[in-house]
Amino acid sequence: MQNSLFADDGAGLPPVVEAAAPDPALVELAAALPSRLRFGTSSWNYPGWVGMVWKRDYPDAVLSSHGLPAYAQHPLFRTVGLDRSFYRPLSAAQYADYAAQVPEDFRFVVKAPGAVTDAWLRDSSGRGRQPNPDFLAAGPALRDFIEPVLTGLGAKAGALVFQISPLPTDWLTRIPELIARLHAMLAAIPDLRATAADAVVAVEVRDPQWLVPAFTQALRDTGATYCMGLHAKMPRIAEQIPILRALWPGPLVCRWNLNPLHGAFGYEEARRVYAHYDKLVDPDLDTRAMLARVIAGTVGAGQNAYVTLSNKAEGSSPLSVRALAETVHALQR
Repeated sequence: MQNSLFADDGAGLPPVVEAAAPDPALVELAAALPSRLRFGTSSWNYPGWVGMVWKRDYPDAVLSSHGLPAYAQHPLFRTVGLDRSFYRPLSAAQYADYAAQVPEDFRFVVKAPGAVTDAWLRDSSGRGRQPNPDFLAAGPALRDFIEPVLTGLGAKAGALVFQISPLPTDWLTRIPELIARLHAMLAAIPDLRATAADAVVAVEVRDPQWLVPAFTQALRDTGATYCMGLHAKMPRIAEQIPILRALWPGPLVCRWNLNPLHGAFGYEEARRVYAHYDKLVDPDLDTRAMLARVIAGTVGAGQNAYVTLSNKAEGSSPLSVRALAETVHALQR
């Protein structure tokens, strides 16, 4: 049944993923939200979203390759996390292919290659083998990330995120040196706005030791911003908000990644508990309420906001987006 459903039609045409019928309540909610606010999910290849995003069940491989146009028809989804670029640099042509699949007002949240943001060169098992000479290096960052993103996505480039991987323990004593290296890399990035008016460079970290005044100053000096990573490896949202205040005025970039209930290394547990990603299992009401206030304040002051949510945050990212959007809208009344 699935083979016949997803096979091409004999003319070599790719399978077509159909979007779920739009919920009128979501259409109304989306129309009421500020235009500078863009919600989305961390990816789009989840079969469990049937009825919310997809019209019917599709294999994840089909969704990964052909689901983006249907995803972009969801009333609340005006951005999406593009994480594939973290594992291997993408070409300008690959980015252009993604851009061609979404509406003109859609913007991407793109992760920089791990080859630039990981302190270690790793083997196939993920173990660090030796220090990475390209860690936070300007040349590779420009060649393998900034330039192909701007060339391929053009105006649809949104947040360009350097997510710095957790550092080896002995490197945590070298934070001032690493901040200087980060500063030099960010300073080499040209102004994005000539190509993409809504684009911003953002830095996300997975070690709280980065969160010192010199880190914030490096971002301010170079026109970058902080990507608020809501992840169990990092302090809760209330402890990260002061960094945003120090960078104000500026856009908001937030990636709500993992519910702290599962601990710093809880991705596999969250995957097991949330399984099909079709319901909210662990609603995080405190984070939702505080994030909604940050969003409302940001867009209310005329700044852009890019907010992506993972299934691992509460159990189902489409439902998390809806709940967060409703909370933001309630603050506007």
